[in-house]
Amino acid sequence: MALSALVFALTALVLTTDPALAHSKGLYKSETEAWKRAEQIGCDAVHENNGRWMPCADERELHQQLRKQ
Repeated sequence: MALSALVFALTALVLTTDPALAHSKGLYKSETEAWKRAEQIGCDAVHENNGRWMPCADERELHQQLRKQ
């Protein structure tokens, strides 16, 4: 039981520190909102993702910029 609890705890830690969580901080309804955020974090482009807008040229750049924050 203790081992499974440890595995669960480590899994939860990894999931909560995953760069994919940038999506919750980086998805915007409008291109204008994404541009505002892009300027704040140092990106000079935006991109569309499934009908929503995200700062930076792509997700990789977005994650890099968010890690700098």
